[in-house]
Amino acid sequence: MATRDKILFISLGCDKNLVDSERMLGFLSDKGYGFTDDETEADIVVVNTCCFINDAKQESIDTILEMAQLRQSGAVKALLVTGCLAQRYREEIQKEIPEVDIIVGVSAIEEITRALDGFFAGKRENYYGEPDRKPLAEGRRILTTGGHYAYLKIAEGCDKRCTYCIIPKVRGSYRSIPMESLIKEAEALAAEGVKELIIVAQETTVYGMDLYGKKVLPDLLRKLCRIEGIRWIRLLYCYPEEIDDELITVMKEEPKICHYLDLPIQHGCDTILKRMGRRTTKAELMGVVGKLRREIPDICLRTTLISGFPGETEEEHEELLAFVEEMAFDRLGVFSYSQEEDTPAALMPNQIPEEIKEERRGQLMELQQEVAFDAALSMRGKLVDAVIEGKVAEEDAYVARTYKDAPNVDGFLFISTGRELMTGDFVKCRITGAYEYDLIGELEDEFTQ
Repeated sequence: MATRDKILFISLGCDKNLVDSERMLGFLSDKGYGFTDDETEADIVVVNTCCFINDAKQESIDTILEMAQLRQSGAVKALLVTGCLAQRYREEIQKEIPEVDIIVGVSAIEEITRALDGFFAGKRENYYGEPDRKPLAEGRRILTTGGHYAYLKIAEGCDKRCTYCIIPKVRGSYRSIPMESLIKEAEALAAEGVKELIIVAQETTVYGMDLYGKKVLPDLLRKLCRIEGIRWIRLLYCYPEEIDDELITVMKEEPKICHYLDLPIQHGCDTILKRMGRRTTKAELMGVVGKLRREIPDICLRTTLISGFPGETEEEHEELLAFVEEMAFDRLGVFSYSQEEDTPAALMPNQIPEEIKEERRGQLMELQQEVAFDAALSMRGKLVDAVIEGKVAEEDAYVARTYKDAPNVDGFLFISTGRELMTGDFVKCRITGAYEYDLIGELEDEFTQ
């Protein structure tokens, strides 16, 4: 392998997949490979794929086919496909897209350098690994998030087995990463300049059950809060039925933990929740939300819903609309149901036509838009901490995020100032207005009535 070989690395899908990409980048960098964002400069292409829903699957397939044209033309020496789609459809990829030289599954990402070295030595071999193998916790990551925030993946796989979800079949059962490994990784990230840690897994709230016999997310959070340089810690993918008093207490007591929770609830109707294989009822969901808001009054709650689940009646959809209006979630995303093969829901009767799924999704988003706009307006006059994300081109203004805004999924705060700020800086701002989902503000020491 020549040190001049450059890799175009394309990472698709969720933030958990992004962590895998950053690990693979680290492995490849340690072996002397270079990287480029320009396909005309690339010697090798790696596509890290997703297959969670149909849209993600199609994006992955389209990207592989586009890169296959480069391989076919001889513009690149090798094409590798990794990630969930590679794991799930490896036989189909080998058969239908012969330009793909190597497939590396989600349970074997550490083999990517061996796969490439073998290929250039004339040996073509795919690596898949064991589905429930011990999750990776070591190895240098090359951050792709800008450096001031990073995702900390605390577990692999999932045991919930919701009827619509393929993840347990692709990524295996729930396996926590040992706490000491996570602390070591977080310390390394902080030493590189990371100021915001975003805690992710398929489900974060049951962290430690398999290793320690109990949920120890609160213990992990307290230890992470002790790391010098970390300013914010943000929690994603907290299943509502697993949120307990201990987790709420640590959020209240530790100032570094953002008052922000991502609660994937998927629906607000008991009959649908049961068919989904979810482990909560509407009353329990309302109870959890109510308790969180009582205990942490300034908490920002994000959730996701599925529209058009098999058998969803118009009445059940109306019940979901009423639930969304009553709950007034700060942040909400809606996916139309994706019929995934090899899942129980895919075989359920009364599949909803695509146009109805999309119509219902639109109604939910329209309702949520009103809630979100009102919430943004209610922030006017408040003093908040914000982290700078970058400068607005050719303007004396910067893009920032508040504690209520996770990267890539929530809104922004736009700050007007002639002062020079750097990405990753934390500043105090007074909110002066709002525009749809985004906020407008001024630096506190420049604020004028």
